[in-house]
Amino acid sequence: MCFVVTKSFLLTCCLPILLMGMRYYFSRKVILHYLDCALHTDMSDIEQYYMKPPGSCFWVAVLDGNVVGIVAARGNEEDNTVELRRMSVDSNYRGKGIAKALGRKVLEFAVLNNYSSVVLGTTAVKMAAHKLYESLGFKHVGVVEHYALPGMTHSLLERMFFQLRYHRYRLQLREE
Repeated sequence: MCFVVTKSFLLTCCLPILLMGMRYYFSRKVILHYLDCALHTDMSDIEQYYMKPPGSCFWVAVLDGNVVGIVAARGNEEDNTVELRRMSVDSNYRGKGIAKALGRKVLEFAVLNNYSSVVLGTTAVKMAAHKLYESLGFKHVGVVEHYALPGMTHSLLERMFFQLRYHRYRLQLREE
């Protein structure tokens, strides 16, 4: 199509490279803005966001003196749920059961604090993350297409070159 319009082999060959470069640029830009936003909100004061509020907690997985994973839980009294948040495992330690252990810690916390369910949302594109949640008993309850991360500017170019699906999961612990 490009060749038909422009009659240029050079432009036709360069267009895919240009498009991939723009996708990389906007993906990187959005992710860096998101990380900056996270580092200036809840992750800048873990104690304030996850340790002080009732029904919330934060765990760190340490192996051989190194932090290899984290997970947070944030309770919501209105609907008696706890949200699993910020689960992350160092890429060098994935596949060793650390994420599953962290997830189970949140589930234990929810049961001990009499929450009726645990919820989570993820933009993970790797199937391993989704399989992990399902192995912990979570049920996939929906997808939000074209999800906007905190820090996104919602520009036309961002929307063209960076799109996310936000998957929601729920684990019912008991009926209300």
